[in-house]
Amino acid sequence: MMEEKVIRDEEMNDALFNELLIRGDVKEFRDEFLSHHPYDQASFYEKADSATRQVLYQYLSPKEMADLFEAIEVDDDDYEDLFREMDASYAADLLSYMYTDDAVDVLNELNKEQVASYLTIMDKDSAQQIKDLLHYEEYTAGSIMTTEFVAIPKNSTVRSAMNILRNAAPNAETIYYVFVVDDDQKLSGIVTLRDLILAEEDTLISSIMNDRVVSVSVSEDQEEVARMIKDYDFLAMPVVDYQHHLLGIITVDDIIDVLEEEASDDYSKLAAVSDMDTFDKGSFTAAKKRLPWLILLTFLGMLTANLMGMFEATLDQVALLAVFIPLIAGMAGNSGTQALAVAVRGIATGDIEEESKIKLLFREAGTGLITGVVCGIVVVGLVYFWKGELLIGVLVGTAVSSSIFVATLAGSFIPLLIHRMKIDPAVASGPFITTLNDIISILIYLGLATTFLGSL
Repeated sequence: MMEEKVIRDEEMNDALFNELLIRGDVKEFRDEFLSHHPYDQASFYEKADSATRQVLYQYLSPKEMADLFEAIEVDDDDYEDLFREMDASYAADLLSYMYTDDAVDVLNELNKEQVASYLTIMDKDSAQQIKDLLHYEEYTAGSIMTTEFVAIPKNSTVRSAMNILRNAAPNAETIYYVFVVDDDQKLSGIVTLRDLILAEEDTLISSIMNDRVVSVSVSEDQEEVARMIKDYDFLAMPVVDYQHHLLGIITVDDIIDVLEEEASDDYSKLAAVSDMDTFDKGSFTAAKKRLPWLILLTFLGMLTANLMGMFEATLDQVALLAVFIPLIAGMAGNSGTQALAVAVRGIATGDIEEESKIKLLFREAGTGLITGVVCGIVVVGLVYFWKGELLIGVLVGTAVSSSIFVATLAGSFIPLLIHRMKIDPAVASGPFITTLNDIISILIYLGLATTFLGSL
């Protein structure tokens, strides 16, 4: 019900904004549009056509558009087209008003010519801050940190610290944490806004700061940073270099974006899609992203077909065996995918450490054995009552039990092995595990059938 109300309010806002634009009353439009939250403004902008966006660039200043862009949610590929619509000076000013980390995220999606042009046009201080972040490797702490933070000297008083905070607050991304540095700009401690408000004005910062500061290296992977902020419930995390100089901070809103990005990336890999499809992309674009994986899986499927061809003689003698191939392959694939999901999630959340990997394998082996035996017994009964063939029922049930056990073990072992090799375990995608388990289950089933063909 709440979701329906939000959608209805959004539609009403869009209708009102469009009506004011049609009237051409700049002041009335600005008063109404800017009274809404930047998220509402960004939602309208995302759905607007190019002609409407051109009017918005005329009605809104670069600073106002920068606030809108802080909340925008468009595909990375779309940024280049959006910035081509703008006048170069307008776009450069927009980027200079954005928080540095967000501006860097946008620039990383533009071509080199656009980036060079904007950095040349914008003011030197903003351009230098952006350049300092652009050289950091993507998906590291350095690439997502912001340099708009408040730092105060260790030997200052609360009075002078509050003066620094007042002056820096308009441009700082957060003021709830104030970081303390020594004369060499090395991170020494942290005080909260609450600490400053409650302390006496003549109190030295060094006496009220917390010197046990959790920080991350500038080269730390963004997933690890996200995990630390989640574990410690921080609003912001300081980023330091190898000499412990304070370089920037990573705020919780950036981490939410990282978590969403990583979750989408892992899910796309589990589905064997190179990148998550979005509904606003055409069929050709979606097909282009999916085809490489599907073609690769086709070749693996041909291996499965070739294996079945090797057992053609067995299937010719007992044609009933072919009926149960989809059942065995499907159950093996399902159990393998379940184990894969558990392993990948454990690795992604950090729940699986070195000492718990063996424990996980033993647990999944036990789970595969129990579920395999139970499913095998059920299949024996079903085949017997359906076809009246006890020996074939036992053969199929044994194959089901063995396939589920092996598939479950493979589903947990393969991502752990890939992670050990410093490769993203999500690449052990569901379709790959399913295809692998198809091969294993067919080998087990038809291998058993060939071995005991005389009894059949």
